[in-house]
Amino acid sequence: MVYVTSDLHGYPHDKFLQLLESAHFCNRDFLYIIGDIIDINGDGGVKTLCWLLDQPNIQLLLGNHEAMLLSCDFVFNADYRPETATKEQSDKLYRYRLHGGDTTLSALQTLPQNTKEYILEYLQEAPLYELITVKNRDFLLVHAGLDHFRQERKLSEYSQDELLLARPSPTDHYFDDVITIVGHTTTFAYGEKYRGKIIKARTWVNIDVGAAYGQEPVLLRLDDFKQFCISGK
Repeated sequence: MVYVTSDLHGYPHDKFLQLLESAHFCNRDFLYIIGDIIDINGDGGVKTLCWLLDQPNIQLLLGNHEAMLLSCDFVFNADYRPETATKEQSDKLYRYRLHGGDTTLSALQTLPQNTKEYILEYLQEAPLYELITVKNRDFLLVHAGLDHFRQERKLSEYSQDELLLARPSPTDHYFDDVITIVGHTTTFAYGEKYRGKIIKARTWVNIDVGAAYGQEPVLLRLDDFKQFCISGK
């Protein structure tokens, strides 16, 4: 079975494991986390990252929050001092902290240096997107969507920002023969009727149900589109 979830944003690690248990997730299954596992709600994202380092059947895709963290990797250098930082470094750090990065930075600083390096290497290797086939259906997994989409445009031609910061409207139409799975834009931003629920448009599905804002994340099984959450609702 193949599962997807997205935008956990510091969701407690023990609850994340409960979420997997709700679907009876096992080593024969595979899970894609479509970005933004860290920041905003606590150190759960860092705890989950440490755990992910040893999970061969789970793949994290890059989200914009992981990208912001990587842009601030200089803070983990032994010779880094805030007072001697360049303006560019200060601006990047300010932007990351403004978007909820403090909790992640603090949690990472408590880890051994080699663990921090492993995590940063892991994030540097995280793909921007994945193309997969499940039960004879093709899926594109990407954090935010496809900004400036054109049918004839190759995925390799999209910039990182176009893949990590897109915000598709309900009428946006992606590939006809591929189901695109995205997160990034909390579903209730499309209307209160979507609070805590995924959105299924004609060619794309948004699975960011709002864990950053206290909603319970959803695990979606691509084999049959069954949804799982801890409450069972």
